[in-house]
Amino acid sequence: MHPILVHIGALVIPSYGAVSALGVLLGLLLAARLARLAGVDADQVWNLYIVSLFAALVGTRLLLAAANWSIVRVYPQWLLGLAMIHHPLVTAVGAAVGGMVGLAYARAHKLPLRATADVLAAPLALALAIEEAGSLLAGSGYGTETHVRWAVIYTDPLTALWSGTPLGIPLHPVQAYAAVALLTLALFLCFWLRQKQREGDVAGLGLLGAGIAVFVTELWRDPAGRGRLLGGALDGPQAAAVALVLAGGLVLLEWKRRDEARHG
Repeated sequence: MHPILVHIGALVIPSYGAVSALGVLLGLLLAARLARLAGVDADQVWNLYIVSLFAALVGTRLLLAAANWSIVRVYPQWLLGLAMIHHPLVTAVGAAVGGMVGLAYARAHKLPLRATADVLAAPLALALAIEEAGSLLAGSGYGTETHVRWAVIYTDPLTALWSGTPLGIPLHPVQAYAAVALLTLALFLCFWLRQKQREGDVAGLGLLGAGIAVFVTELWRDPAGRGRLLGGALDGPQAAAVALVLAGGLVLLEWKRRDEARHG
């Protein structure tokens, strides 16, 4: 595929970083639009999105620098290549840091937590879908070997250097599978938000849907470097997916219980 989007002289723009940035921008624009639809302060949602994103970026960069300190200490310029690195653990840490900072921001500015979470569910799914498209171009998070007609074959040495992707072997385009699943989820969440259901339902369904999408697509993802749990029954992202499904179910049940107690 194409790990480098633009290469002009000394200027190198990696596909993964550029496409992920596009996903962030489109998610931000969608969040502002949905905030107005849901009656939430769009400016505050915009600020929350930016603050959470910045916190996630700082958290992941610090993690990468700490994990590779022996390299950073000798070759500090290595830090300039962080946008080319994609790993599920890094993504999980970024999501956790961004989520905690976003929650703190929402509480500090007295944003309605349920409505705000509903507004952000679809934009986050959209941003993740576009990130998977960037992963497909870069070769990161590659799939298992296959002989299906729609298999992808990577030949650029940079994909092997940056992501350890095997070259010349037909692989499942699992990143495309995940992108389609997450994009479908984003569209469904946008539709559900417009139905004016109980506040918090969209966020809960978003967690459920994202967990299912991750768990299922991991079945076609190469397990190298993704961790093994329960004797190999699950990999790291699948364990996180189970946690997302449980969290989504608990959110839906808890908010339903609170509403029944309030009206009962």
